[in-house]
Amino acid sequence: MTLSFILNGEPVTVNVEPNRRLIDILRNDFELTGCKSGCLGGLCGACAVIFNGIVSPACLIPAFRIRDSTIITIEGFARSNHYKDIERGFSLHDVESCGYCGASKFLITEILLVEKKTPSREEILKAFDSVKCRCTLGENLIDAVMAASEIRQRRLREQNA
Repeated sequence: MTLSFILNGEPVTVNVEPNRRLIDILRNDFELTGCKSGCLGGLCGACAVIFNGIVSPACLIPAFRIRDSTIITIEGFARSNHYKDIERGFSLHDVESCGYCGASKFLITEILLVEKKTPSREEILKAFDSVKCRCTLGENLIDAVMAASEIRQRRLREQNA
């Protein structure tokens, strides 16, 4: 089956079997290895992508669902100023970006900051419910997301001034 969709801002087309998973298509057909095979059951967050504006586990998305969709991987997101804001916030509060949960932390933070300019501690904790992270303390992550929010707002104010 031939599928066309937007991947990291670019229109792409791929010919795949309908039962293949998005994670396999990204890794094997497009060589985008930022989403990792973890639990393969949508529970760990290692294969997170932004799928039509929602952080989603790529291991649970069958090929037939990606037709005409918009997908952003960590590789595509890493090219943006929004990524740099989050990266700075994470760095200020010692949030690790291991190869296992790093992508999901960045992508969840992005969607959270798009939805809420200044999320509360509770909103941040709720947003990260699905991430199985062993490399970052919860308090550090909360502080890092709040710092990223401030950094982003300051950058956007300066751009608009």
